[in-house]
Amino acid sequence: MSGADPRQTFTIDLPDREAALAIAGEAEATLRRIEALTGASLVLRGLQLVIQGRPAQLERAAALVELLRPFWQEGQAVTAVDLQTALQALDTGRGQEHHDLSQQVLTRSQSGKLLRPRTLRQKAYVEAMERHDLTLALGPAGTGKTFLATVQAVKMLQERRVERLILTRPAVEAGERLGFLPGDLQQNVDPYLRPLYDALHTLLGQERTAALIEKNVIEVAPLAYMRGRTLSEAFVILDEAQNTTTTQMRMVLTRLGERSRMVVTGDPSQVDLPSGVSSGLQEAAEVLEGLEGVAICRLSAADVVRHPLVQRLVNAYASRDQRRPR
Repeated sequence: MSGADPRQTFTIDLPDREAALAIAGEAEATLRRIEALTGASLVLRGLQLVIQGRPAQLERAAALVELLRPFWQEGQAVTAVDLQTALQALDTGRGQEHHDLSQQVLTRSQSGKLLRPRTLRQKAYVEAMERHDLTLALGPAGTGKTFLATVQAVKMLQERRVERLILTRPAVEAGERLGFLPGDLQQNVDPYLRPLYDALHTLLGQERTAALIEKNVIEVAPLAYMRGRTLSEAFVILDEAQNTTTTQMRMVLTRLGERSRMVVTGDPSQVDLPSGVSSGLQEAAEVLEGLEGVAICRLSAADVVRHPLVQRLVNAYASRDQRRPR
């Protein structure tokens, strides 16, 4: 005689079709990921999410969906990174921290999308920029270093806590020579500054960004333009700082003027400087550690918020680098 079916059922009511689509994901890919992570079965029936499984599986899946409620309830797509972050918080007893994370909406993009930190380290990074005059953010591509800094910069500009934004990065050639490109200097350096323009366009739109640049409220310029200046009442972002020399880094850090903030971002594993030239970012992270008024945030592959494959690519290259002889 067989025993009773140990599986149980739990149902979550969804507010509308947008929420159902958000928690399900494209072709219900998000539901399948939750099943793989928890062992439970998830079925969408109209505006009801039916979860089935053994008690432990059921409890874990339901708790995971509830942690993600602030995303899907507003029709915001749940990404693989959101799932992994929520599951990690659940497994380490940091559910309340994750709840606080999901409630922290920074702003809306021009398309109406809610922008928020997606991982606990990203949340700490945003809080560091809010509290410190100088923040260094180190981490691999796709961890939101530049974008979150631009969000914070635009936010402070809109709140009139600063009068202007200055976004800069070193024009270090990565396989191209600026001198051989057609056009004037600004046209030549624009390809290196494109990620900064892209972030501004997402937040402000192209027309508003262009208008603020025309008024010199926003300045996007190569690092060489910073020499000899005092940057007062400004939010300064130095991007791709791993490609600054130690001299350049000291120069730009000492440009900081009254009522200003500076964020320095970079990926120490992507240095394009000539062989034998030290990275100013690596030196700054060592020298400034523990200095009052300075925050140093280190993001990892777990904070990559681009395509899920990017996280695996970052890990693969990091493993290869560790195996290389020193």
